[in-house]
Amino acid sequence: MHATYAEKGLRILGFPCNQFGKQEPGTEEQIKEFAKGYHAEFDLFSKIDVNGENAHPLWKWMKEQPKGKGTLGNNIKWNFTKFLINREGQVVKRYSPMNDPSVVEGDLPSYL
Repeated sequence: MHATYAEKGLRILGFPCNQFGKQEPGTEEQIKEFAKGYHAEFDLFSKIDVNGENAHPLWKWMKEQPKGKGTLGNNIKWNFTKFLINREGQVVKRYSPMNDPSVVEGDLPSYL
């Protein structure tokens, strides 16, 4: 998806988080090396918290937006929760971790 839409303005931002079953225990360098094995070409940031008192301000903000709210509470339930943010910086949709990225890709033409 990144390779297909980057020239049209899509930016995919990855934020590793170890709050879900301790699935990201590695260092920043180990996580980036792991992602290279999957040919990840998107921007990968430092490991952060997405829930709780120490949640990163960006994630706090995204979850507070009208279209960024979750179901059954507002916490991020699992890794791979995705947010689509338009060019104006508005959250337009929150996707479940169970949503395949192709679901997000289907929504992109409206925002690129």
